[in-house]
Amino acid sequence: MRIAVAGTCGLALIIAREIQEKTTHQLLILSRNHQPGLISQGYQCQIVDYNDPGSIQHSLMGVDTVISTVPGNAQIRLIEAAVHCRVRRFAPAEFEGRPALRIPNDPLDRGKKVALSTLHRYRANIQSTVFVCGIFYERFSVNGLASHRIGVHLGFSNEGDYIVDARNMTAQAPVYDPAGNMATLCMTSAYDVGQFVVKALDLPQWPAELFVCGEKLTVNQLVNTIKQCRGRDFTNVQYHNLETLRYELTLAQMAGDVQQQKRLFTLIATVEGRYTFQAPTFPNTQFPNFYPRRFRDWFLQNWAGVP
Repeated sequence: MRIAVAGTCGLALIIAREIQEKTTHQLLILSRNHQPGLISQGYQCQIVDYNDPGSIQHSLMGVDTVISTVPGNAQIRLIEAAVHCRVRRFAPAEFEGRPALRIPNDPLDRGKKVALSTLHRYRANIQSTVFVCGIFYERFSVNGLASHRIGVHLGFSNEGDYIVDARNMTAQAPVYDPAGNMATLCMTSAYDVGQFVVKALDLPQWPAELFVCGEKLTVNQLVNTIKQCRGRDFTNVQYHNLETLRYELTLAQMAGDVQQQKRLFTLIATVEGRYTFQAPTFPNTQFPNFYPRRFRDWFLQNWAGVP
């Protein structure tokens, strides 16, 4: 099969590398810019202008499946071009929680709702699936998610931006859900997500959603796991519920602190259960040789040698 990966962010390249090295599929990377570095590594790259339907359609000729990591209007045009070119399957730029759990007018949407609506409209013409993986482990990595070239422009991808600052041992912990129960979240390494996506290419049919989860923890368990792995006590932990987070959001809005607002939106989404789901067990009959890493193992390796 000919597989097009749209985008050159870290996740796109993780997926592309898995396809290139682990399968016999033909890989095409779609990029807005010339990619001499990738070409020198043996990747086939195609420059695409997402403002030009003809350019997108030309790049998709002969493509069976599109894996998208591009958001917004560019993704809408990519979907429309894929339908025009009779691409069989399309995976939109999701890679987080279940879309059904998002709130109306979601400040974290980035055009995802419109993309899913577009795919639904064309469901008779093209298959699609949402890869549901929860939060990337890499949010807790040394130098943050942005160091993996993932979510660079989100505004909450630096080290310590989400729940725990493991270097300085502080935490803003959204531990209680609206019912007063312990908030939970599902998490997976971006590298395991890449493997999972590539394995899913061989499924004969795609369901509406495909779930992968390295580990499901309460926020409290997450904080304690990081404490144990670091071998240090936290200097400050602020425990939150929905009401305290909304209060903090009001203060950030009054101060005009946009970055803090973005960070708080992700914490609010966490207590609202947006990143939790019924986690599948691996290995399973669909993916018998797939073993996602546990969070503790990943964290210990990532932070090894950091004082």
